[in-house]
Amino acid sequence: MIKLSVVIITLNEERNIGRCLESVKAVADEIVVVDSLSTDKTKEICEAHKVRFVEQKFLGYVEQKNFALNLATHDHVLSLDADEALSFELLEEIKQIKNNFEFDGYRFNRLTNYNGHWVKYCGWYPDTKLRIVVKNKAKWIGTNPHDALVVEGSISHIKGDLLHYSYDSISAHVLQSNKFSTIEATSLFNRGKRASLSKLVTRPFVQFFKDYILRKGFLDGRYGFVICFLNSMYVLLKYAKMMDLERSKSL
Repeated sequence: MIKLSVVIITLNEERNIGRCLESVKAVADEIVVVDSLSTDKTKEICEAHKVRFVEQKFLGYVEQKNFALNLATHDHVLSLDADEALSFELLEEIKQIKNNFEFDGYRFNRLTNYNGHWVKYCGWYPDTKLRIVVKNKAKWIGTNPHDALVVEGSISHIKGDLLHYSYDSISAHVLQSNKFSTIEATSLFNRGKRASLSKLVTRPFVQFFKDYILRKGFLDGRYGFVICFLNSMYVLLKYAKMMDLERSKSL
């Protein structure tokens, strides 16, 4: 049987971290939490669960997750966010693969809870994630704040959902959209990407049509409409902020 390190990054996650830690106890041989200097009870909760708690000033989503990955002492790693938890079916699947780790990585579906509603459409499900990897063959990549774990080698898909407790209110979603669109706009601009008026006008409508119609967001009821609308607003904010960055640079 292989030994499995569970690595998690946190920042003021007192509302979520206990649930996450409880969900992995049966499969974790080590739990490493990398905390970005939380000011709430995150540290206290983690210490009560006797995890390895490391404080590190936030480096960026991709960079912080790679930092956490490198702290794992075992060769096989499960990487989670603090607002995620293993479903019972996924937990049982991980128990089985610990006894027979055949691939370099394992992925599974992620199911998101939005203010009490489990989102099955809007492009948010199955939202497949690669999260169990052989450490020395894996790394996090992406454009902040959007990150992805990749592995060099073979990958298998296993049953069970990773439960994602995303937003407990519409207001939280709006605030996160504003924050993340700023981070992504800045990251893209620094990489030489540029926006345009045509993208600003057309891309939000395209995003809404894809999520609400093609990805059947309407089947998620009123929250489906809200999610798809805010997804399109995120796109608008991203391009508008990129245009502002270009304007400020030219002044």
